[in-house]
Amino acid sequence: MAAVLNFNVGVLGHIDSGKTSLCKALSTVASTAAFDKHPQSKERGITLDLGFSSFSVDVPAHIKEQNPKYEKLQFTLVDCPGHASLIKTIIGGAQIIDLMLLIVDVTKGMQTQTAECLVIGEIACERMVVVLNKADLLPEAKRDQMIEKMKRKMAATLKSTRFADAPIIAVAAKPGGPEAPATEAVGLQELMDLLIKRTYLPSRDASGPFIFAVDHCFSIRGQGTVMTGTVLNGTVAINDNVEVANVKEVKKVKSMQMFKQPVNSAMQGDRVGICVTQFDPKLLERGLVCTPGTLTLIHAAILKVKKIRFFKGACQTKAKFHITMGHETVMARVQFFGSPSQDSTKEEEPHFDFSKEYLYQDELYGQEGASKGKENGAVDSEATEAVPSQQWALLEFEKPVICPQKCLVIGSRLDTDIHANTCRLAFHGRLLEAVVDKNYSETVLPKLKVFKNKSKEGMVERMTDEYTVIGRSLFKKETNIQLFVGLKVKLTTGEEGVIEGGFGQSGKFKIRIPQGLQPGTVQVLSAAGKKKKGKKAEEEEAAAAQVTEKGQGGIQVSLQFKKYIFDPKKKMIQT
Repeated sequence: MAAVLNFNVGVLGHIDSGKTSLCKALSTVASTAAFDKHPQSKERGITLDLGFSSFSVDVPAHIKEQNPKYEKLQFTLVDCPGHASLIKTIIGGAQIIDLMLLIVDVTKGMQTQTAECLVIGEIACERMVVVLNKADLLPEAKRDQMIEKMKRKMAATLKSTRFADAPIIAVAAKPGGPEAPATEAVGLQELMDLLIKRTYLPSRDASGPFIFAVDHCFSIRGQGTVMTGTVLNGTVAINDNVEVANVKEVKKVKSMQMFKQPVNSAMQGDRVGICVTQFDPKLLERGLVCTPGTLTLIHAAILKVKKIRFFKGACQTKAKFHITMGHETVMARVQFFGSPSQDSTKEEEPHFDFSKEYLYQDELYGQEGASKGKENGAVDSEATEAVPSQQWALLEFEKPVICPQKCLVIGSRLDTDIHANTCRLAFHGRLLEAVVDKNYSETVLPKLKVFKNKSKEGMVERMTDEYTVIGRSLFKKETNIQLFVGLKVKLTTGEEGVIEGGFGQSGKFKIRIPQGLQPGTVQVLSAAGKKKKGKKAEEEEAAAAQVTEKGQGGIQVSLQFKKYIFDPKKKMIQT
């Protein structure tokens, strides 16, 4: 059999932009999923599931030059639903896309879900072609003029994305609309030529464990159960044992087909149907199949993240987001943290580094700058509100998930009104650390060194000798001062001291000054100490204390330390 290069083309766009019509017009082979197997999607005329179909052409010269073994180039079209509530299905499909077709209704232009599809494209794939569909609906006299205007608008939108040089082409996939009698599509040959020209040799890796993203599962009488999907990692061959990850059942591969042609093996990037026996298809509608023992349930995850610039809301620490990873979407509580210095390396780490320290953030910052969080030391007060050079997130899932290592993760607010003109995708990243221990809050989190900077300010009340002063207003009356013994403090006059313990019952404390007080400091404190004693003096002292607390005189004491937020002992650390 001639060697076939499978090239996955994601077809994305707003609901009712004509994606399925375009796939039908381009395809010669309908997949097992056919087009819209759901009866309700037939009734409503919209795609409810990832649909796959394909067509083959001779391998173009530019690919033949790179790898002479390929004879055929097979385009697999992944028709992703445009309906707003099905964005998680699109994200599941986005991880297997080599090139994206963004379908835009030329009569409407960019719409909310078009923007979301563009975001997913930017995160998940390298190349894109924009298809302005339904050109037949424009008035003939002004058609060319209107198409040119829309092309300029789209080019302006794409300018700030990685698809700035994406070609834009106008077609009419189904002139007259879906209900019209069979009509010939317009511009399809030009689109096909453009697609062939934009293909490249995708990076395919046969090494590593086999991971297979299943999108449909059904039984064939007398044959067994067929799982159709795309190989995300590794290879599979007939007679291999594979594990259905979510139910932990291991089955032997009986036979395989790629678009109705029997094959003996398949590798990363291939679209394949795998037949196994004695497996109930009801147990798996969509999910992952793998080399036995490869995938485990994870309860929490750490990933490197970036905020999606179209998301207008705040991504706040402790908030809950819909997290899509692998083929699952679950709720998770999120904790953001960043690199304390601006000069840290930007190279992609293969794993999360538990030996480093990280800075707590109130929220995830976008490239437009960090506006909040100074009080927690999330942004250096000397810096000009710069965004941390790298940011991470800890996700704590409401229910455990199964997903491959290094998988794409997208955080969304899918509870936002689907009719609101707003992007619901908030942040994205790659999985760096999968936490499999159910008791991770006791075993894993204490190793995670995320800190908050803390500072307290108080006043020097008086000195007892040249090496000791009494301070106040740093602690409340009920504070256990013993916890702070041994911590260093600094006076506004420049001396450094150490907290020795409490003094009396009102929250006052004793500070030892190892190097001794400077003569100027002694003078100020001596003058203050010569006041007469008695009730009136105490009242005057209280009034003076109020004045000095407002920063109008007196010597201040500052205590600075940091706390690791996951430290069970809540220790205060000073460097």
